[in-house]
Amino acid sequence: MKKLLYITVNSKDEAQSSCKTVGRRVVNAIIQKYSEVQLEELDLYKEHIPQLKGCYFESRSAIVNAEAKGKLSVEEQNEVDTIIRLCDQFRDADIYVLAAPMWSLSFPASLKEYIDCVIQSGKTIEFVDNKPHGMLGNKHRVFIYVQSSGGNIPWIIRPALNKGLNYVRDIMKFIGIETFEELLVDGTGTTEKERQQAIEKATDRIGGLITKLF
Repeated sequence: MKKLLYITVNSKDEAQSSCKTVGRRVVNAIIQKYSEVQLEELDLYKEHIPQLKGCYFESRSAIVNAEAKGKLSVEEQNEVDTIIRLCDQFRDADIYVLAAPMWSLSFPASLKEYIDCVIQSGKTIEFVDNKPHGMLGNKHRVFIYVQSSGGNIPWIIRPALNKGLNYVRDIMKFIGIETFEELLVDGTGTTEKERQQAIEKATDRIGGLITKLF
């Protein structure tokens, strides 16, 4: 059975969030096409995402061992456990759908904190000759990034403005997830009519995207 991890990073309810509305439709389309899918959901605005402290690590991107962990405060030990749990959940998935808005040419800060939690030595990366290498190329994985933005970004300047999308794509490919696709909900505008038009335009792409990827 494939594991589908649906990650959202928007404080709005799904009905008011363009990226989460489209993201849900992507998830539903995947489940409809493949019944053998186990869905897990992670809301980065509801889940506590630890800020990484130096005392949580024994070396570069490596979580402290059990002995060192035992010397931490109870609160700090709980934070380490949460980091490990988030990383393991991410590593164990086969399909990822991430729904995020474009904020200041990037994404909400909690997404970066989450990504920092899942980049761990011995789990998602390894060091060979002191150089990091991704470990998630050990099986076929698919990552779909759903991003909403208020304006219609001309294709010619998208690479320069989509800094959040570019970062997520680069880091996922770095850790070994080769199949990465974007689904942009551009032009949500300032009115509900514009937003719904942008949502439907993005929704129209879902069928072809799912067929292409799966």
